[in-house]
Amino acid sequence: MALQVCVITPDQVFLNQEAEEVILPTNTGLMGVLTNHAPLITALEIGVMLIRVKKDWKPFALMGGFALVKQNQITVLVNEAESEATIDRAEAEQSFTTTKQKFEEATDQKQKVEANFAFKRARARFQVVK
Repeated sequence: MALQVCVITPDQVFLNQEAEEVILPTNTGLMGVLTNHAPLITALEIGVMLIRVKKDWKPFALMGGFALVKQNQITVLVNEAESEATIDRAEAEQSFTTTKQKFEEATDQKQKVEANFAFKRARARFQVVK
């Protein structure tokens, strides 16, 4: 028996497929889900979700949201999702470098919060394509 994974953004069903294993970027760290997992709802951090189909792992960048795991179905509600096919590698690498530098140079609290948010988004996108 496989897991049914459905990723929904505000404007579309981004992904709907079967998988053997899913790793989610939760607010408390990475969480693995296999078949017959206990039911739960969890908040998702900006990061990379990994889906294993047979022996292949597919990465997807998630921009925060929630996940519901119940009866071998994982429903992921996110603000935005991207796959390797939708991300430009050169742009993602440049954005990662730029936002990392801005984060390191941030001085006041507001700048740090904004730079951290931008850096997390850029890091997730870069991790998907690297």
